Amino acid sequence: MERPVDPHQLELLAPARDADIGIEAVNHGADAVYIGGPAFGARAAACNDIADIARLVAHAHRFNARVFATLNTILADDELEPARRQIWQLYEAGVDALIIQDMGLLQLDLPPIQLHASTQCDIRTPEKARFLQDVGLSQLVLARELDLREIAAIRAATDPATTLEFFVHGALCVAYSGQCYISHAHTGRSANRGDCSQACRLPYQVTDMEGRIVAHDKHVLSMKDNNQSRNLEALVDAGIRSFKIEGRYKDMGYVKNITAHYRVLLDEILERRPEFARASSGRTSFSFTPDPNQNFNREFTDYFVEGRKADIGAFDTPKNPGLPIGHVVKVADKWLEVRVDAADLVLNNGDGLCYYTLQKELAGLAINRAEKAGEGLWRVFPKDPIAGFKDLRAGTPVNRNRDMNWTRLLARPSSERRIAVWLRFGETADGFALTLTDEDGHTATVSAPHAKEAAKDAAKSEPMLREQLGKLGGTPFAATGIALELSASWFLPPSFLNALRRDAVSALETARARAYERPPRARPIEPPVVYPEDTLSYLANVANSKARDFYLRHGVRVVAAAYEGHAETGEVSLMITRHCVRYSLSLCPKQAKGVTGVQGTVRAAPLTLVNGSEKLTLRFDCKRCEMHVLGKLKPAVARQTAPLTFYRSRPSAAGDNAATGT
Repeated sequence: MERPVDPHQLELLAPARDADIGIEAVNHGADAVYIGGPAFGARAAACNDIADIARLVAHAHRFNARVFATLNTILADDELEPARRQIWQLYEAGVDALIIQDMGLLQLDLPPIQLHASTQCDIRTPEKARFLQDVGLSQLVLARELDLREIAAIRAATDPATTLEFFVHGALCVAYSGQCYISHAHTGRSANRGDCSQACRLPYQVTDMEGRIVAHDKHVLSMKDNNQSRNLEALVDAGIRSFKIEGRYKDMGYVKNITAHYRVLLDEILERRPEFARASSGRTSFSFTPDPNQNFNREFTDYFVEGRKADIGAFDTPKNPGLPIGHVVKVADKWLEVRVDAADLVLNNGDGLCYYTLQKELAGLAINRAEKAGEGLWRVFPKDPIAGFKDLRAGTPVNRNRDMNWTRLLARPSSERRIAVWLRFGETADGFALTLTDEDGHTATVSAPHAKEAAKDAAKSEPMLREQLGKLGGTPFAATGIALELSASWFLPPSFLNALRRDAVSALETARARAYERPPRARPIEPPVVYPEDTLSYLANVANSKARDFYLRHGVRVVAAAYEGHAETGEVSLMITRHCVRYSLSLCPKQAKGVTGVQGTVRAAPLTLVNGSEKLTLRFDCKRCEMHVLGKLKPAVARQTAPLTFYRSRPSAAGDNAATGT
């Protein structure tokens, strides 16, 4: 039986580098977890074997939480069959859905597993979203760059049963996802193959057409980190139903903290908005107060959700600047003294401090030993020699970017997730029966024979019964109510009650497992819908013959090879971004409109980025409000073998039939 999609459910989707982190994501309130399989995920260093994923699935399904596997790289022809086999293994392990980018997978013999469109699919328009829905994808990860109006337009163009997903937290790629080729061009490491070299985090010198320096050694392609905490309800109203946390490379502490943070915020919305429901079972309680500022971040931005802003970049550093805590008051040969702003702030051995040099470079120091030196004053002995810290002097503001107390707190068990159950204890002809009914309506009853012997102390009998029956610690359940339906006060030893309770819990877990239904695979519309464009360039990321056949089947006439096919040897767009360096540097012609003495003098002429021997051209498409980073494939990379040769135009009918197997 297919489980119907509820368009009113709000899903919190958390990342998992491995199964243990995924289990803690569920424990901290995730409704769903996404994790990489053994291969073909867009985070090449976050792979997991099938047995570990099955272990995560078993835990998640206890709470009706779902597990999505990422298989979202583009694939070469010789990878299609290994990918198909892996998908079947993931399905047999109980995975609920597959997150994909390569449309060639839709041409394969796949299990009836639900398919989701990866952020790498670059979904920015209603037409693209509608097409992906109509070819059988049930959940769409929209581009991070969209604003609320654009999200609402996509919602209006798609079926309510199609879930719209949006990143609400974590690192931001400056390029539209799936539209970044700079790593492959310079190193042969493809972002679309899960192996990005992160050229966007490098410092660049920005020059104009006359060679004048516009910005010196600035990380002008490095974005601050995404944080939509204040926009969740607006995103709900725009049509988002899955709220995704970025971070399959992140550690356990990050996933615990950020998942808990958004669990609290979404629960507040659910309390106010009864028309919405949680997408999984159970309530989560935490032994800490979630705080996104405690994890690695490049400061925060809500990016374009509320419109274009100038302060979205982390131009000074791609590192974690931490939180301000005070300033240096004295520097000696082996130590420095720091006056902290808050009287109750404690510095710990192992903390990380940082400060900006006079050149606005972030410098860090690790505390080997911290000693209280007075009220609000700490003497800090760094692990490294004081002489090596540039521009460290009295008056220097100090931040803390690692708090060992916080790290230790998150290293311990820090949450409990429990499903509400109601207990009913009553008599049978030859003994007693216990019935458990959970918040989802599942019921389990167990009975056992036992002599009916009157209790010696009737007044203590009922409290003892309730105490023993309600001992659900170590299970996923919490007693919401206990009904005793007894004709008299009976003597029942704790051992009997404990055994009955354990059997009832086991029976209820079995009932829940049997009732669990994976989400259904959507059926593509027949006859095949037509793709919004009839010509696809390298930007479509078509890397195998099955993907080419897919687009031909959907009305595309010309399909070019993916950039990784090395057909594009000249200067092309290696990045397409909504971020605009001109705008961020206050050089945008639109910004100058109406400004006396400036209007008409600022034009969107190209700029150049320089990092060592690397030179990239910035061109500006002001009509679309987009920036293109142009460059060439390096000769050393171009000499690598291309994975596939594509037709340059639509083949003949005979060739087309041969290619598609019709």
